[in-house]
Formats: sequence, structure tokens, C-alpha cells
Amino acid sequence: MKKIVFLLALLPGLVLAGCGQEQIQNSSGVEENGRVQANDSTESHGENTMGNESEKMTSEETETVSAEVPENFVLIKGGTFQMGSPESEAWRSGDELQHSVTVSDFYMSRYELTQAEYEAVMGENPSSFSGGDLPVENVTWLEAVAYCNTRSEQEGLTPVYDMEGKSVSWNRSADGYRLPTEAEWEYACRAGTGTPFYMEDSPSAEEANYYGHYPYMIEENYFSQGNLAVQPGEYRQTTVPVGSFEANPFGLYDMHGNVGEWTWDIYGDYPADAQSDPTGAQSGTRRVYRGGGWNDFAKNMRCAYRATMDQDKGSFNVGIRLVRNAAAGNGNVEGAALESGADTGSAEGSSVLIAYFSWGGNTRGIAEEIADQTGADLFEITPVNPYSDDYNTVLDEAQRDQNEQARPELAAHVENMEDYDIIILGYPNWWASIPMPVASFLEEYDFTGKTILPFCSHGGGRFGQSLTAIAKLAPDADMGEALSVHYSGGSSLGDDVRAWLEENGITAN
Repeated sequence: MKKIVFLLALLPGLVLAGCGQEQIQNSSGVEENGRVQANDSTESHGENTMGNESEKMTSEETETVSAEVPENFVLIKGGTFQMGSPESEAWRSGDELQHSVTVSDFYMSRYELTQAEYEAVMGENPSSFSGGDLPVENVTWLEAVAYCNTRSEQEGLTPVYDMEGKSVSWNRSADGYRLPTEAEWEYACRAGTGTPFYMEDSPSAEEANYYGHYPYMIEENYFSQGNLAVQPGEYRQTTVPVGSFEANPFGLYDMHGNVGEWTWDIYGDYPADAQSDPTGAQSGTRRVYRGGGWNDFAKNMRCAYRATMDQDKGSFNVGIRLVRNAAAGNGNVEGAALESGADTGSAEGSSVLIAYFSWGGNTRGIAEEIADQTGADLFEITPVNPYSDDYNTVLDEAQRDQNEQARPELAAHVENMEDYDIIILGYPNWWASIPMPVASFLEEYDFTGKTILPFCSHGGGRFGQSLTAIAKLAPDADMGEALSVHYSGGSSLGDDVRAWLEENGITAN
């Protein structure tokens, strides 16, 4: 199994990691409220105020169905809602096409799966943080579905998934544990609302565990924070015990933040027409996870935001929330071994290009260290119209380009891209994603059959959602292990780069 590696300690962060300045101080301490006590486990939810076509259950019907609700699960009453985001929603992505979706009743766990629960079933704990009541993370999608099957078997339920290597089929009639579909997850997160979050405004750092310095709309209001509905707050730099904050209107905890949550779906474009119990794209290269994690900006915790990653990779901010059928479904969702752009088993004999964008010099220094160790070719990604040299100005320019999804024209081009097998791609973490000149670079070439090895300089947010951005822009490339470097990397940079290259099968000089 491949897992995203991070090599440097968490430290207070900056929006533009390449500048080497601190603009916002972290608050100290980690909120440890403990697990909020669940309400009566027979409670059911799901009357949707956004055009729900289902009728509200009578009290007698509710009692009949909810008597079977598993412990610490909530009955989510199905209905019809608008999945995705309206074009007017700030910081929406192009893959959030709004469309009508109907979901059937289902049970969803009130809480993200804990490390204690995972270890009790699987006998191991892959998490980066340690604590029985913390959410399990650093678990791959394949490990998540294996957990579902193993726990189902232990509890005498019918396993949901048929696993043959990396190909997984879903028996929709089985009563065991499973992952939610994207549609089920978003329906449950919205809890009858049509706003970017299930609460009226962005969640504050007292309402969710995320990179609390950056509430929703901070990007446009960085220098005039009096205009914000929610002020910047604490960045805890770690997961917190599940259920540490108030539940959403459906009784579900941590739907925004703490850890992202794997869904069943293969990532792909939404259809424009109405859907009923959709199960995602028929083919693709990566799986979807939702909700955002402890190191995400609020914009990437929106109900509609879609993150994606290889099914055999895990991350320190992605975990599991379980679902079970409320009634037997119909048929199977046939499995498919997800397409892969390249084989990263060995890089021996491969031709390597180091392509990087750098503003303040930190990324350039890392790229040059990689070049020294590998002898690979260097290519600097430079826009025709460079960003300002002034830090405050470039903050504004960077968020403007990201919000508009601009594609700046590049001043130089790789004339022989077909000659390279591996692209080592470097950039500073800008506003929790890639700078838009990197997006221009990724859209300019065909990366089919190539491997991309990302590295980024950052000021505390590590990768942000930059890996998802790269995965969406280069879906036919294979993604190798990624490296995050705090600012310029310090005295350990050489050793960290060497270890990362070896992780990816590249032998240093």
C-alpha cells in the first residue's frame, strides 16, 4: 500500500509558504472537549427543506424503522436535493455541477470511525496521530472497504464488498457495513440546507477542527477581516476526539473538518440530469473523499467540495465514516480495477524532469537540491506576467487567480515532454492549493503514462488540497509519493529529499 509521506514537523503556517514571513500567529493548546454524548440511538433524521419529495414518516412508522437503528448510527430518511453548488457559490470548483439527486433511506454513523474501533477489528492502527478516541486516519480506500467487510463478518452481517485484488464490487442488498456514496454523504452533510456549509456561515474554530486561521472568504478579506462573518481562530495542528463539537441537524458530528471521509465513488464529472441513488463514475483513476480535515481551509470543507486520491494511498487527514442500508438495495455495482497512468514500482532507467514554480525562492532551493541528487533536468514554470514582488500584493493576486481559476500564460515551454517518464513537480502551497501557473503547466501537456512526484514548500498547512488539484488536472498520470517541506527545509533538507527519492524508487547520486 502506498501512503503519502510527510517528513517535517508541524509548525505555524503561512498562506504563501515561499515568502518566509509569518503573518498570523497560532493560538496555543488543543481543545479536548471529549466525546459528546449521543442522543437516543433510535432517533431518525432526513426531512429535507430543499425540495424533498419524500413524505414525512408517521410516528408509528418511525418507531417501526428506528427500532432497528444500529448503536451510534442515525437513520437518514431519504429524499431529493440539489447536489453540487450553484455557480454563485464562492470558491466552487468546476466539478460541482448542481443537479437533482434522490437518495433512499440509510443509516450513517454519528461519528467518524475511531482508532480504537479500527484496531479492535483489524489488529493494527495506521494513524499518524495516536489516541483511541481520535479518528483513524492514514487509511487507504482499499483498507477502508476491507475494514467494512471484516467488521461485518465479525458481527454476523453479510459483507458488502467482493474484493479481488484492487477490483471491488458492491452487493447493494447486503446488510453489512459500507462507505457512503458521494450523494449520501453530501445529503447527510447538508441536513436539509442549501448553503456552502450546514450552518449559516463558515464554521468557526469553535465549531469544527480545521485550519482555523482561514475561515470561509478569508482569501478576499485577508487585510480587512472586519468584513468576515467568522473571524480567524485556532489551528490545532492535530485531530481531536470524535464528537468534540456540536452535531449537524441530522445528529452527525464532524461532517466539516477533523478528517476527510472516504466515499464509495470513483471520481468523475457529474451528469446534468436527475439521478436516483447514484454510485459515481463508471471508470476513472481515483476515489473521492469528502468533508475536509484538520489542516484544510474552510473553503475546502464546503458541502459540495470534492477531494480525490488513489485508492491505495492514505493520508494523515483522511478517515472513515460508516453507513449501512436501511433496506436491501438492488443489484451489484460491478468493480473495476481503476486505470493507472504508469507503474511506479521502479524508476530505474527513467528520464526525469524537475518542473517547479517558485516565488520567494524556497521551492527553487528544494528543486536545486533534488537536481543535485539526481542529475535530472530543471525547468522553471514562469508566467508571462510575473506576480508582484511585494508580499501583500501577491497574496491578493494569488487568491484572485485561484478564485477565478485563471490560467496564466507561461513564458517558457518544455519542447520534449514526450522524452520524460517522471515529472517531479514543485510549487509553494498558496492558499491551500497550487499556484495557477502550475495549473497552466499541467493542462499544457499529455501526462498519460507518466508519473508525477509532487513536492511543496509550506508554512504549516503541508499539502493543503494541492494534491487533489494536481490529480484532477492530470487524471491519466500516476501520482507517486509526495513531499512537503516547511519553508526552505533547513539543515535536514538533503536527507529528507534523499529519503523521499528512495521512497519513489529514484536512487540519489
